[in-house]
Amino acid sequence: SDDDAGLAIAVDSSGSAYIAGGTASSTFPVTTGAFQTSLKAPSPNTNGFVAKISNFASSSVSLFPVSLDFGSQLVGSASSSKQVTLTNNSGSVLSISSISITGANSGDFAQSNNCGASLAVSSNCAINITFTPTAAGSRTASLTVTDSDASSPQTVSLSGTGATTTVTLSPASLTFPNQTVNTTSTAQLVTLANAGTSSLTISGITTSGDFGQTNNCPASLAAAASCTVNVTFTPTTAGTLTGTLSISDDAAGSPQKVSLSGTGVAPVVQLSPSSLDFGLQAVGTTSPAQTVTLTNVGTSTLNISSIAPSVGDFALTAPQTNPCEDGTTVAPGGTCNIAVVFR
Repeated sequence: SDDDAGLAIAVDSSGSAYIAGGTASSTFPVTTGAFQTSLKAPSPNTNGFVAKISNFASSSVSLFPVSLDFGSQLVGSASSSKQVTLTNNSGSVLSISSISITGANSGDFAQSNNCGASLAVSSNCAINITFTPTAAGSRTASLTVTDSDASSPQTVSLSGTGATTTVTLSPASLTFPNQTVNTTSTAQLVTLANAGTSSLTISGITTSGDFGQTNNCPASLAAAASCTVNVTFTPTTAGTLTGTLSISDDAAGSPQKVSLSGTGVAPVVQLSPSSLDFGLQAVGTTSPAQTVTLTNVGTSTLNISSIAPSVGDFALTAPQTNPCEDGTTVAPGGTCNIAVVFR
């Protein structure tokens, strides 16, 4: 009934147009539920308006968006859900026969919805889709809605990529050379590599037994990346000892393990004879020396720090051969001599 002017237009991904402008018309068309349903300021004043012209060229029943891409998702793990909206813009109640996933990899996608068996005029409902790839690589399917509209079935294209994490540990086992009890070995390295196509989430790196570790591995290791674990051996007892390096992560076969072994060694002293009897000895005189032989019957070198008698009437003197002295080292199976006098 008066002047109307469109000043701007935009189109959304479903093809619906949005027009912004001004009107002085008292008969400007509106729809039920509009923010303002009548002209507030008569001509020559104008009122602003925003109008939506829906794309009903092909169907008055629509699914939005028309495609979903879930990107990369770890094989065997479920994605967060994405929503598709089913809208009934037809002039009658929509009867819904089925909502299903169809296509080449339909088993990799799942849906849940609140649509029910029918959808009222100018109403919508939500369909939630999740992606759980069963194999690596590109995975595709369709969301298919079968209903009473002439355009049935309506479809939404679904796609995603199945990603993998494959852990390799090198070497698969570590053997440490003989290590003196209660001392720590030089570190040996284990390389942890992610040979998969998705980031590896590392939840823990541990060792058991007399083995320890430090590492530079992040909580999330990128595809094709690697990190190192430094393993050390600190035996607490002599003999062959074993342990395990364990990597806990989100890859198949977790925890991955590296076998660890090493031998703890320690010197063992044997004295022969185990006692000395000097008999009668005149006060103020010195007895002839008696010799004690020290033998290292252990598995590592013995380091002698000091040798001294515990009673003042006994003293050490230099033996004739192979003396045991402060600072002497005795190899496994080796011997030295200690000469003792009574005075």
